Amino acid sequence: MGVAALAAGTLTLADTGAAAPAPTPHTLTSSSASKLARTLTAGPENGTAGAYYDSTARKLVVNVLDDDAADRVRDAGAEPRHVEHSRAQLKNVQESLGERAVPGTARGVNPKLNKVVVTADSTVRGAALNRLERDVAAQDGKAVLRRTAGTFRSLLSGGDAIYSSEGRCSVGFNVVKDGRPYFLTAGHCAALSGATWSETEGGPVVGEVDDYRFPGNDDALVEYTAEVAHPSEVNLYDGSAQPISDAREAVVGERVRRSGSTTQVHDGTVQALDASISYPEGDVHGLIQTDVCAEPGDSGGSLFADTSALGLTSGGSGDCSVGGETFFAPVPDALDHYGAEIG
Repeated sequence: MGVAALAAGTLTLADTGAAAPAPTPHTLTSSSASKLARTLTAGPENGTAGAYYDSTARKLVVNVLDDDAADRVRDAGAEPRHVEHSRAQLKNVQESLGERAVPGTARGVNPKLNKVVVTADSTVRGAALNRLERDVAAQDGKAVLRRTAGTFRSLLSGGDAIYSSEGRCSVGFNVVKDGRPYFLTAGHCAALSGATWSETEGGPVVGEVDDYRFPGNDDALVEYTAEVAHPSEVNLYDGSAQPISDAREAVVGERVRRSGSTTQVHDGTVQALDASISYPEGDVHGLIQTDVCAEPGDSGGSLFADTSALGLTSGGSGDCSVGGETFFAPVPDALDHYGAEIG
């Protein structure tokens, strides 16, 4: 009797007319958030305008322009956030500002701000700075300008050190192409420092540049030409190494680590994706922008999160004493271009 009475008296939300509670965002790792962000924001304009990872709450936040997109995002396990500017609008602003860029500036879409952030280093001053301020102000609230105390430069002077006759860089990640061992490093290392590389300064050659891209992109594929160990791992400079099993896209907001032969291991946060920077040698596009520090000689080194390869150190400003910001070439794009894989 008691059970029957309880069953008869049970009401559903449908019976009362109450709305079902909205799905709560899933708890995600940064790797899972990266995959979900690509799924939700892929393709042409679909009502989304970028995404970022809340590393404290461990959830993915996706910018949306309408309620339909918000429902899709919510149903997929992410948190929608209504914003004003579309991806296309911000991309157009970034490209327009890039057409008038001068060396010492960088441009990237910051999804947390839903604006293009233009960064000018200490070399941008006088008439050039005045023009930049006018250009940013003309973007109808879609861009902001900030200054950095350092000087943007490619960090030639990764991982482990590699030496050419002209300078030192760092190994990014060991890879395999057609069954043969190679490694990835920065394209400017190959463009500015030569075709052959050694493990020690003046030592025997262990690698020869197979191909590189710089400027425009900033990555290089170097073939091992000597019998040296080439494990799929990153040197942590404490007697241990981080195994690397895959490559993926970074996601704004995630915590990352960088390894390089000058300053060893430092960490920070991803600030923007698809950023552009104007070096004295030319513009480089499609970069990961971070608040991780780096110094000359760290070029080409590894940006990673857990077992995932993310980027190759390109350049930036500041140093590891006072801090700075560093840009990285995405590893998945380099692997696709060269037909290689992590290994």
